[in-house]
Amino acid sequence: MANKRLKRLSFSDEIKDRLAKRRLTTCQDVLSKSKLELLPLLGLSYSKINHIIIKSANACAPSSQSALDLLKKRIENGAFFPTSLRKLDEVILGGIAAGTITEVAGPSGCGKTQFCMMLSALAGLPQELGGLGGSVLYIDTESAFSAERLVEMAQTRHPFLFSSEESLIRLTSNVHVCVESTCGTLLKRLERLEEDVIAKNVKLIVLDSIASLVRKEFDGRNSKNMTERTNLLAKEAAILKYIAEEFMIPIVVTNQITTRFGVPKEVKLNNPEDETSSVNLEGEGGYVTAALGNTWSHCVNTRFIVQYLDGPRRQILIAKSPVAPFAAFIYRIQSSGLVLEEDSGDGYDGTDPGLQKIRVRTSINQTAFEY
Repeated sequence: MANKRLKRLSFSDEIKDRLAKRRLTTCQDVLSKSKLELLPLLGLSYSKINHIIIKSANACAPSSQSALDLLKKRIENGAFFPTSLRKLDEVILGGIAAGTITEVAGPSGCGKTQFCMMLSALAGLPQELGGLGGSVLYIDTESAFSAERLVEMAQTRHPFLFSSEESLIRLTSNVHVCVESTCGTLLKRLERLEEDVIAKNVKLIVLDSIASLVRKEFDGRNSKNMTERTNLLAKEAAILKYIAEEFMIPIVVTNQITTRFGVPKEVKLNNPEDETSSVNLEGEGGYVTAALGNTWSHCVNTRFIVQYLDGPRRQILIAKSPVAPFAAFIYRIQSSGLVLEEDSGDGYDGTDPGLQKIRVRTSINQTAFEY
């Protein structure tokens, strides 16, 4: 990974100091310059310059590993992070997989941020209690994080673990919230993730949300803007994948929804209780799906989709997973966070996760429709 920090490589203190003084902090900084540029810049011999370049290049090139090595690494670092939603955890083999990117996509108000804060409250617990034994880096691009709600969920969901003031101070001290308001500052934050993970013993990274800033700053009607947006998302995904795999930690991102047009006007409702019902849409046919397109959908390892049902009930779908089948769970949002209904957990016919239709609320009797 080109963004790997040079100070993590086994250079001598003299070389590290020279690199830092010349603001060469990542492997990319070194590899983007020629040997002729580095010689006067660092004031080192040709052999040492060559050594720096070779070591930086080797650090970027992924080495091959056996399946046994990968298995041992996952076991040593904890292969899964339980969500505390028992039935969901059973289907996804124990929880959110470490070393991967998990996305939660859906309309506003379905509980994406609630889910992320629920995980944040759990991550600081010791592994024997279902946690990760470390801190959380919560990157907030929508100013949606609430410390009060975090404490409420922790106290309600785990009253015996968070009953004292000391435990609540420890909980809130271990969740590091970074508010980013532009694509530029978000990218800089992601480029510093490696240092943050090491310095703060980060065991869970949350990015809430990946879509909000790019949708504000890039005009979808301009093809040049869309190319720049795709390149930016690819760069952000590459950094997140590197951090997840390098440190074997789970990364959770939230995503918004978008409307696509050009499908038949009659669209079936994805309602497990009424497989025959449908809604006829006026004007052009269309449907709601996860934002950012197919390119981004291929960057995430696991995709959960949250959507509305009737009244207070909502549904979480496993829309993409390397280890789990398509499954649907009904839940409600309560003071303790997301709570699954006991009789939920049915399968459903899956589809391309980039085209998965999502139910949202309409202004007509607040009914949940696909459209």
